[in-house]
Amino acid sequence: MAKQDYYTILEVERNASEADLKKAYRRLAMKYHPDRNPDNHEAEAKFKEAKEAYEILSDSRKRSAYDQFGHAGVDPSMGGGPQGFDIGDIFGDISDIFGDIFGGGGGRGRSQRGSDLIYNLELSLEEAVHGKAVEIRVPTLVGCNECQGSGAKKGSGPVTCKSCNGIGQIRVQHGFFTVQQTCPTCHGKGKTIENPCPNCRGQGRTQQHKTLSVKIPPGVDTGDRIRLSGEGEAGGHGAPAGDLYVQVHLKTHAIFVREGADLHCEVPINFVAAALGGELEVPTLDGKVMLKIPAETQSGKLFRLRGKGVNSPRTGRAGDLFCKVMVETPVNLSHEQKELLQQFSDSLSKEGGKHSPRSKSWFEGVKRFFDGITS
Repeated sequence: MAKQDYYTILEVERNASEADLKKAYRRLAMKYHPDRNPDNHEAEAKFKEAKEAYEILSDSRKRSAYDQFGHAGVDPSMGGGPQGFDIGDIFGDISDIFGDIFGGGGGRGRSQRGSDLIYNLELSLEEAVHGKAVEIRVPTLVGCNECQGSGAKKGSGPVTCKSCNGIGQIRVQHGFFTVQQTCPTCHGKGKTIENPCPNCRGQGRTQQHKTLSVKIPPGVDTGDRIRLSGEGEAGGHGAPAGDLYVQVHLKTHAIFVREGADLHCEVPINFVAAALGGELEVPTLDGKVMLKIPAETQSGKLFRLRGKGVNSPRTGRAGDLFCKVMVETPVNLSHEQKELLQQFSDSLSKEGGKHSPRSKSWFEGVKRFFDGITS
């Protein structure tokens, strides 16, 4: 079966930057990691696909070969390059040769930093606007207490790798080239574990839940992220931990809709108040205020209350509250009320529709439209 395109696997464009690739890989790794999907073979396969795609595309030489020749440029089994090794390997091997000559080469014993994590936090509008301290419980990999993150059984420790004698690199003969590659036994660390810790099975990390206190600053909005340095997954074998990003999502509010620093709401009024005007009590996040309704207010009229929105954490200024007046038709009328309304309607019609200018102009437009059709 043909391999899927690496860019498609990571869901990025072909011109994606290194940062875009890293972000896409982290998202997929978090979603499909075997520790998060136990006994899910499909998720495990997707995790391996994403890992392979990222390893190729994050290496500039391999990415260049892949862009030119596709999978044949980076897969030895597909016959890429002479003697069955791919073009990416050729350039990698030459780089290793020069690294050997001038004292370079991939370095040893470098453990990988732990993965970053994202925690989705739902907040009410009031909590987001005023800020608060919340406690969150995060599933993550933490350093093993039994072996202190070393991965070795208590009382023992990592030993020098016998395959590379602790160098982390081995020499491989490719025809007349002698190249230096990462040791497959210790994966470049120079150390191996002969007696793994039974608690973490030699990984130096265990799956746990930890509770953290997060201070939410006032004014945060959906999409804002709060970074907790070093609170991500523990690194392998004592390497530094990644970071935890708390991503904010606002719950739907019963009254207000937020747009940046501004708030919007709909205010129902009866047609008497709309016609005669008056004052109306409306809510804000800081309490009630009186809104003056002028006479002859039409449904849909927008009123602006300056400074009654949200204090922006970026600008330090407060947004506005926009109140949209919606004239409400009365329901459940008594017989007497219906008669009064009918009398009111009759009195309006006697005066030729001057009290409903929009209605009059609309009907005149309709009449002209139909006259144009029949003529």
